[in-house]
Amino acid sequence: MRLLLNIVWLVLSGLWMAIGYAFAGVVLCVTIIGIPFGIASFRMANFALWPFGRRLVDERGSGALSAIGNVLWIILAGWWLALGHITTGVLMCLTIIGIPLGIASFKLVPVSLVPLGKRIVDTDDANALVPRR
Repeated sequence: MRLLLNIVWLVLSGLWMAIGYAFAGVVLCVTIIGIPFGIASFRMANFALWPFGRRLVDERGSGALSAIGNVLWIILAGWWLALGHITTGVLMCLTIIGIPLGIASFKLVPVSLVPLGKRIVDTDDANALVPRR
């Protein structure tokens, strides 16, 4: 089922989103100060390309620089990216067929809002990373 959803996602919106994030990553990497944001944009492009069966987890050891970078990202780009994903997700959820795609769009909101200090892993690997009580 994941494969089918990823193929539909790729055809309808994933490819264009990934191209947009990759283009932004190239532009950001032109400047020295933008390289960490460019790398995060490439990571988002990878996640936007194939979101089903993957999820976002916190990276251990990401410290104050990551938090400062996320604040700058939210102010400069994160809020409008997240707003775009929310709007797209709501519009996709208006149809029954689009509900899984809308949910995938909602999954992109956290990574587009605060990309630094996060890691994208397969769902099976993410379940192994979560500590059990």
